[in-house]
Amino acid sequence: MFGLLVFFALPLVALVVRVPWSDITDDLSDPAIRPALRLSLVCSVAATGLSVVIGVPIAWLLARVEFPGKAVARALALLPLVLPPVVGGVALLVAFGRRGVVGQYLDDWFGIRLPFTTWAAIIAETFVAMPFMIITVEGALRGVDTRYEEAAATLGAGRWTVMRRVTLPAIGPSLLAGITLTWARALGEFGATITFAGNFRGETQTMPLAVYLALQTDTGAALTLSLVLLVISIVVLALVGRRVWGR
Repeated sequence: MFGLLVFFALPLVALVVRVPWSDITDDLSDPAIRPALRLSLVCSVAATGLSVVIGVPIAWLLARVEFPGKAVARALALLPLVLPPVVGGVALLVAFGRRGVVGQYLDDWFGIRLPFTTWAAIIAETFVAMPFMIITVEGALRGVDTRYEEAAATLGAGRWTVMRRVTLPAIGPSLLAGITLTWARALGEFGATITFAGNFRGETQTMPLAVYLALQTDTGAALTLSLVLLVISIVVLALVGRRVWGR
């Protein structure tokens, strides 16, 4: 067990040890850092919100409704978990690019061009992160005793009332866990983002992309940026995880 913990902890400890602490102030004051950090937070929060709006209904459908092709639908919903992110980015590009299957009509009819914009970064992060929401919420819904929902419906509660007053409170901790995992995955997304959104400072360059760019020219700055992402992730997971997994 100790060896397993060392396997996970050693790279993180090495990162902290190798950070050039004497230069950390200068690295963090770099004009490229704040826009990248702000963009990372905005895109990851937006992607998490989209994952809740889209992913929770999908999870409910997979958990509660029987329909032909359900196994295929679940496989498609969870495919980004195992799909290489860069392949996901290519798929998004051929779907929503200017000459893409859907993108050509968005451009011709509405003048909407998604690739290489901030919205492209949000969509890419949503694509790779939403399966965490779906798989977590679906598992929670399968574990809920439906008799409580049936009792509420018998007493006259409508479908949305049952969902709001019975189902969602019952899966609350799992929903919060799904939100946390989805946000963390979106925050660290790289492959699909750089493929579909590009790497433009202030518009699509998130922190992982800034780390990759800095690693090619300034290893110390890359380590500092990595430390920032590590600290943010640990703080959020610690605050939320104590409430969720502690229960």
